[in-house]
Amino acid sequence: MGVHPMWDQYPQIKQDLAKVIELIDAHVKVRDPQIEKTVKDFIHSGGKMLRPTYSLLCSEIGPDQNKERSIAMAASLECLHMATLIHDDVIDEADLRHGMPTIHTKYGNRYAIYAGDYLFCLCFNILSKHISSFNQLEFNVRGMEKILTGELEQLNSRYQPPTSVKNYLSRISGKTAQLFSLSCYSGALISKASPQVSNRAKMMGHYIGMAFQIMDDILDYEGERDKLGKPVLNDIRQGIYNLPLIYAVKENPSSFMEILSKKEDLDEEDMNRLTDLILQHKGIEKAKALATKYTQKALKELDRLPEGDYKGTLKEITTKLLRRTI
Repeated sequence: MGVHPMWDQYPQIKQDLAKVIELIDAHVKVRDPQIEKTVKDFIHSGGKMLRPTYSLLCSEIGPDQNKERSIAMAASLECLHMATLIHDDVIDEADLRHGMPTIHTKYGNRYAIYAGDYLFCLCFNILSKHISSFNQLEFNVRGMEKILTGELEQLNSRYQPPTSVKNYLSRISGKTAQLFSLSCYSGALISKASPQVSNRAKMMGHYIGMAFQIMDDILDYEGERDKLGKPVLNDIRQGIYNLPLIYAVKENPSSFMEILSKKEDLDEEDMNRLTDLILQHKGIEKAKALATKYTQKALKELDRLPEGDYKGTLKEITTKLLRRTI
């Protein structure tokens, strides 16, 4: 499978993403043929590749634009993202990814963890061949640390009472928003944008990531399994309580806690009851409102970036993400 068809209307992005996939594929060399096949299959599984897209677009911000360098940075970021996805699937015991069986489901946890670890290594292997400053490497290391911290926070929060919006936002800031922030910042940095402009791109990426994860969590309630490529309401089944539920619980804690106390023993009747309660207490509506605010903040930061053709594309893609029309 090649580049996701969502990029058909953006020919230059599609062409660049094809080069990103090609570069990653060319670097995959594992003695174990099963691991190599597993990694290559995952690379070509048809992900949307949003993070490398933002990195590529932001690499047009500064005055020193180099396509080869931009492709390499995007490839390293996609390796990092894929590594976190594989590990996340193991932790969440997820059966599907992009509508296909997850690696640990097909080959077991050991193969999955090794494949994820290999992609972490591949991220820095590609990055080291195209790095131009220690600051870039340092930011990527610190960025990865924050991403892993966010994953750990999510693991530790499983089945904890869903009462704190602040804790939720802290969790997704590390788990999701950090990689969007890292992508935008790295793109601007390698194009030699000024520190002020690069930091503005970083903040834009943070806001985009926050809005993206909130909307992704909303889709756990509103989406269809065939379209999402994963079971609907899977987060609640795994004890991961996201924003629509948290907002609703704050309105009437007692009606939720009796059901949630069952933890992993929730049945379909419980899930239907939870969904009804969340709708009744406007949990989804409130979560969408917050996602809209984060998107508006992202667009405000975008407006302050230097002029260029990239800005129109960034604005269009970011707006479509909020509406989930991309």
